[in-house]
Amino acid sequence: MLEKLKSIEKRLAKLSSFAVAFSGGVDSTFLLAVAGKTNPQKLVAITVSSPFVPEREIEFAKKISRSTGIEHICLDVDIFENEDVVRNTVQRCYYCKKQIFSLIKKTADSLGIKSLLHGVNLDDLKDFRPGLKAAEELGFLSPLADANLTKKEIRLLSRQLGLETWDKPSLSCLATRIPYDERITTENLSMVDRAEELLQDLGFDQVRVRCHGKMARIEVEPDRIGSILKNKILQKISTAFAKIGFEHTSIDIDGYKTGKMNQGISFDQIGQDS
Repeated sequence: MLEKLKSIEKRLAKLSSFAVAFSGGVDSTFLLAVAGKTNPQKLVAITVSSPFVPEREIEFAKKISRSTGIEHICLDVDIFENEDVVRNTVQRCYYCKKQIFSLIKKTADSLGIKSLLHGVNLDDLKDFRPGLKAAEELGFLSPLADANLTKKEIRLLSRQLGLETWDKPSLSCLATRIPYDERITTENLSMVDRAEELLQDLGFDQVRVRCHGKMARIEVEPDRIGSILKNKILQKISTAFAKIGFEHTSIDIDGYKTGKMNQGISFDQIGQDS
């Protein structure tokens, strides 16, 4: 791991200035911290706020950036204006990242910054992620993936660096909770956001609420399934989810696993429609 870290630092040291696409998650926080250690002439963290990201995560990104002392820019984008995104085909992530990363690139260009970084890791390359193609097209560099760093290694190194995000639950945009070809709306995103926040308040940190129309499918970590199936917890969830707007609620007995909505999708679909 330390050799991989050194290779990242060596590579970044060759860049005089760069902008980091910053979400406040495990990967981008680690990347920002490592980038800061290389003493660049100019370093900016850029966060893009959209309805696909819970407001609490945007506030957390602001908090993290303040603690580092690194310049932070937060931009707003109305992703619902992008029909290619809201119609939610398997290429949604490509169109979304194209719009968001284009905005980051434009902002970096206005500051005279040419090097763009994002925090994709080695594990991400094994999943269906059309957005990676958009990042590549726009010239974003991926130092963590290039160094073959896995999510587990990034967490361990983050802990060594004293980063509070080292054990933060894995995050993804709220749109990943909606099945492909089901239109994304402010209503279904809000339902998912409120449902996941409720589960987190109940002590389930790593959660996903997959939204199938008016049915919610809850995923928690496999070792927490027994906890969520307790009667008192189920009653609280059932009552609260009904108020949110879900007519039926189910528990996924296989538990949480990243990329579940991508099961059955072929990697060769990445190039279609884009």
